[in-house]
Amino acid sequence: MMQFYKKRDFGTFITDSFAFFKLYGKNYFKNFLLLNGLLLILMVIVIVFGYKEFFGVIFGSNISGQSYYFEQFFNDNLGVFIISGIVLFILSTALITINFLFPVFYMRRIAEGEINIKADDILSDFKSNRKKVIATYFGLTFLVLPGATIIFGISYILIFIIIGLALMLFVGPTLFNIITFLCYDYFNGKRGFFESLSYAVRSQFSYTNGREKSPYWKYWGGTLIMAILFYIVSIFFSSIPMILFFIKLSTTAPDAQFENNPFVGSFGMLFFILYGISSIISTLLMNVLYINSGLMYYDSRTDLHQKVELAEIDTIGINE
Repeated sequence: MMQFYKKRDFGTFITDSFAFFKLYGKNYFKNFLLLNGLLLILMVIVIVFGYKEFFGVIFGSNISGQSYYFEQFFNDNLGVFIISGIVLFILSTALITINFLFPVFYMRRIAEGEINIKADDILSDFKSNRKKVIATYFGLTFLVLPGATIIFGISYILIFIIIGLALMLFVGPTLFNIITFLCYDYFNGKRGFFESLSYAVRSQFSYTNGREKSPYWKYWGGTLIMAILFYIVSIFFSSIPMILFFIKLSTTAPDAQFENNPFVGSFGMLFFILYGISSIISTLLMNVLYINSGLMYYDSRTDLHQKVELAEIDTIGINE
């Protein structure tokens, strides 16, 4: 059984993240898919049927040099785009919230000594904390994530200046850790949403007791390494649909119908299904980052380390 409340160094975050999935991965992903499967399927359906024609017109108009055709198509189908956009926004924000909170509830149960966790257990955590879950949804959707996007966007714009690239390397992992620390702390203590947000920011740069050196570099480095690994693997799967598209484009004989809408017919359906599958795989892979950040949160709670160790010693004789 893995110990969560303890000090870890940079390398331990990486090895313990993979050790977590070696111990609990099968059970973890089974429950994750049971809770998120319907939302993931609905998102793929909305993308396939709501935007298949949209992307087809974009590529078709560019190939034919008819940009006005895209504008006409957009105006004629404005209602469909608005409805699809609203549905996709609700589904994606709900999925983001569940993705952030699922590892929080799962790791909390593991840290409390549970082993065989079921989907109903995690679902009961969502229900019993529904007020906090709702607060998290609105807080993340309309405050934290937009703010993080603006900060990251400014760093991205500054790429044109050399300093922008360096800023992105620091801002991205730090913002991600702040968001995940917020979720872990909000559901692992008695602090309010904004108090947990304050703790999430402060804990990146110093421990609670203030006597130990800053943990920033090991938190930042651990997340950066995991993010690079995630990017390499996910880009492999996400590039498959586009590779098939360009192969199809370069090997198909001139066809007015295909050029006007390359996503029509069975090929278009295959393209978006593969795109949907790659999105699901990327969503699953993101859990490695969530768990890695969760271990960092438990590292930051130095106030609980000794208490947990003493509690574990007291239960040694009981569990035998």
